[in-house]
Amino acid sequence: MDRVVVAEALKPPRASDKRVRLVIRGAVQGVGFRPFIYRLATELGLKGWVLNSAQGVFIEVEGEPEALQQFVRRIETDKPPRAFIQSLEQTVLDPVGYTAFEIRHSEESGEKSALILPDIATCPDCLRELFDPADRRYLYPFTNCTNCGPRYSIIEALPYDRPNTTMKAFIMCPLCREEYENPLDRRFHAQPNACPECGPHLELWDQKGVCLAKHHEALLQAGEAMREGRIVAVKGLGGFHLMVDARNDPAVRRLRERKRREEKPFALMYPSLQMVKAHCEVNEVEERVLRSPESPIVLLRRKEPEAVAPSVAPSNPYLGVMLPYTPLHHLLMCELGFPVVATSGNLSDEPICTDEHEALHRLADIADLFLVHNRPIARHVDDSVVRVLLGRELVLRRARGYAPLPVLVKEPLPPLLAVGAHLKNTVALSVGRQVFLSQHIGDLETPQALQAFRRVIADVRELWEHQPQAVACDMHPDYLSTQAAHGMDLPVIDVQHHVAHVLSCMAENELEPPVLGVSWDGTGYGTDGTIWGGEFLILREQGWERFAHLRPFRLPGGDRAIKEPRRSALGVLYELFGDDAFDLLAHVFTEGERRLLRQMLRQGVNAPITTSAGRLFDAVASLAGLRQVVRFEGQAAMELEFLTHDVHTDEVYPFSFSEGSFPRTLDWSPMVRAILEDARTGISASLVAARFHNTLVEMMVTVARAAGIERVALSGGCFQNAYLTERAVRRLGEEGFRPYWHQRVPPNDGGIALGQIVGAARG
Repeated sequence: MDRVVVAEALKPPRASDKRVRLVIRGAVQGVGFRPFIYRLATELGLKGWVLNSAQGVFIEVEGEPEALQQFVRRIETDKPPRAFIQSLEQTVLDPVGYTAFEIRHSEESGEKSALILPDIATCPDCLRELFDPADRRYLYPFTNCTNCGPRYSIIEALPYDRPNTTMKAFIMCPLCREEYENPLDRRFHAQPNACPECGPHLELWDQKGVCLAKHHEALLQAGEAMREGRIVAVKGLGGFHLMVDARNDPAVRRLRERKRREEKPFALMYPSLQMVKAHCEVNEVEERVLRSPESPIVLLRRKEPEAVAPSVAPSNPYLGVMLPYTPLHHLLMCELGFPVVATSGNLSDEPICTDEHEALHRLADIADLFLVHNRPIARHVDDSVVRVLLGRELVLRRARGYAPLPVLVKEPLPPLLAVGAHLKNTVALSVGRQVFLSQHIGDLETPQALQAFRRVIADVRELWEHQPQAVACDMHPDYLSTQAAHGMDLPVIDVQHHVAHVLSCMAENELEPPVLGVSWDGTGYGTDGTIWGGEFLILREQGWERFAHLRPFRLPGGDRAIKEPRRSALGVLYELFGDDAFDLLAHVFTEGERRLLRQMLRQGVNAPITTSAGRLFDAVASLAGLRQVVRFEGQAAMELEFLTHDVHTDEVYPFSFSEGSFPRTLDWSPMVRAILEDARTGISASLVAARFHNTLVEMMVTVARAAGIERVALSGGCFQNAYLTERAVRRLGEEGFRPYWHQRVPPNDGGIALGQIVGAARG
């Protein structure tokens, strides 16, 4: 029986202390895991508690940051021999003042079936069997056990039993059945359990669906096709990848043309961590994330620019890299021995393909061959995307490995549904203290994407038997998600876009009002009907207020400015110089374009007013001569961030801050004038970019001082920018503020649904 330690009363924590919450799932119950945690925490002088629950092992531990980092590392390296960690969620929080470490009594509340695990990367035991010629699962691409394999992508209903999964059609052979029914076997009640005798199998098809090869021979022929520069659509865990040799530039360019994806970087799959390290800079945290059970795409700084084809990630110093995470991928990458492009199996702006027959239709003009299998995919699940920032994971796209794990909030919420934003859409629903975030759905720009959006809503509501009292949505009347919400037979609660961003960050970090939210992104519908995006919001217990914002300017052509930074630059200059702005940008517009744009700006027609920080990034990228037209969302801002690499300066541009009006205005006009002067005198674009970022951070500090609120939450797509976020966190901390940022919920619109749930619950 576990020893139970009674906790002492809380005491004021030390200023240097931090608290870490860990939620650990996997083979961590009945293996001495809680006593192990108790011994480890006590050895390191940490305080807090550990308990078992129906959802896994929950830990809260606090103390010095260095000891906490060692604690988290040693959980994975020193865990009991029979323990296996499927997922480890880590959130850094403010300390509460624990005075001892205790093993709490197990928490029996909550049904086990209420929690659905995400799909988990292949475990070491299954990997050993996969490449062991003496094992009956040698080279079997669907090997799995209780500790790994498909979960969310195969569940059709709860409870999570084999008849409720897409494996129901595969009848286990006597050997698999014996494993499945043996409590001492690691395949005990592993619902996808199978072997070559009774489980799914591979086939290689041509573009007409004719089977060219089966089983391992299909994989070998697919690998040979990739060596020859052909594009192969590979059915994986949550959908199809389009794969091609990442070293073969003509082949990668052919994939770009067929997929209609001009310059947006492609993700890569590497055969080994050793090769990743040869091509990219990989720190300790990035290595841990690459090798984690979540196994996401990780953004890594290149160190060998020629290692892959230039067309993989044009003009980008980063590569999006993942390691094989299913037996099929391990076998394929072992056979190839070189990195491949592994991009979503779809046309740009469409959802990923999940069915082989659908893929023949939708991908026929892209793929040369199809490596398919006969295990149905219940729902599409893209690869997650992560970058490491400030020593922590920052999830940019939350899907495989992370979804649908819930975010835990402090108080029980009413049952609500949130339909998210228009771009990077996800949906969410609240069940008690848990907010379940769906997998990434994408931009609602096409009929296929809208169909996927509706399907996911129906899917998550059915899985959790969810009967919402109301539906939360964005205020923008033209968002398809908003229109869908108003089409439901439920009360609708509108939550302003930037408020939802801040509430999302607050929920993830367990922050209570008052909080100053810095909510910066490309676009969001404001309560005054203009386009917001450079907002400073104060969240109070009883509501929120717009405390300050960036100086407004007009966007000539409206949404067209999103794809043409030169239009944002024109709007900024027109705000300062009127018609003289056209002379300053004469080199980037034709005479006909200037005539039309002048009319728009003079009359205020199709030239909406915005305070957008994202469009200000675009304007500066244009003025610095970096980019006038983008090929994908955020490209100009990304390239402006890339210029800051290896620039070390604390220099800032001038700006002003209005003290009289309310909401207050941060005036960027002195900065823009200085940037124009720098451009005229030939100052390097890299120095301009660094000064610009530094100035934005000093604007945040200035507003924080004026607001006088200690806790500052950073949210919105602009905080995907590592330079901006890291400098903001450092400067705010130096000035005595306590900055908070996202970790496992995206700062971009992928986190909006969580904020909508919280906003609707707060009323």
